[in-house]
Amino acid sequence: MPRRLLAALLAALIVLLSWGCATLDEKQRTWIFQPSDRAWGSSAAEARGMDDVWIDFPSRVTGAPSRLHGLWLEADHARPDAPVLLYLHGARWNVEGSSGRMRRMQEMGFGVLAIDYRGFGKSTPGLPSEDTAYEDARAAWDWLAARYPQRPRYIFGHSLGGAIAIDLATKVDDEKGTIVEGTFTSIPDLASTFEWGWLPIGPLITQRFDSIDKVAKIGSPLLVVHGAKDSLIRTDLARRLYDAAGGRKRFLLVEGGSHFSTMTVGRAQYREAVQQLFSLR
Repeated sequence: MPRRLLAALLAALIVLLSWGCATLDEKQRTWIFQPSDRAWGSSAAEARGMDDVWIDFPSRVTGAPSRLHGLWLEADHARPDAPVLLYLHGARWNVEGSSGRMRRMQEMGFGVLAIDYRGFGKSTPGLPSEDTAYEDARAAWDWLAARYPQRPRYIFGHSLGGAIAIDLATKVDDEKGTIVEGTFTSIPDLASTFEWGWLPIGPLITQRFDSIDKVAKIGSPLLVVHGAKDSLIRTDLARRLYDAAGGRKRFLLVEGGSHFSTMTVGRAQYREAVQQLFSLR
């Protein structure tokens, strides 16, 4: 091993270890979630007309009362049997930042509930973690199931939300289907694709989001969507995730789609894949 590379490796390890376990965990949670109370661009304007939803529950993870803020968008020309979908967003922006995708899912026939995890938007403040995000998704799913027990329910996750969606889908048995877009196999795998990915930091990662180890346990049809021009999460991670899944599944690669534009660029393909895989009209 070249001396310069060895020196860089040792320096990185010393810095990581000097942080201590607690600090290291907090740094990871901040880097992975990038929690915010802001939306991006003009997305907040697209949220106008959506209904505010508040979900209160006692947290087993923190031991404290918790509250989630969400947005509800009813399906167009809602029928009593219109499907409903729990939308789980990715890092950095609040729930309003997903309003455009929410409306596109509405165009596909879904009523959509999107939530902010704790630490985002108007939800309970605090630094999110893998465990609290999983708990938030389950609380939102339980709310949706109690509110619309007669309507078929689906799970959707974008980017980091895809990992949260996969975890939720392995823990419930009343979902009709799961859709993930622009997501990955695990945080260690994702980290290895970055410029500094040669550093052996895998064992130090506490927020692992190991979707690759869970996806085969999903008991409903799975749609994996990825943009061919996604520069944040490589296509091969999505393909590996898809290959590890069992049961009915479909992989949709959208040519020209980026990490953020795939649902827009591939709107017709998306609709066709959703309708065929989930037998929706």
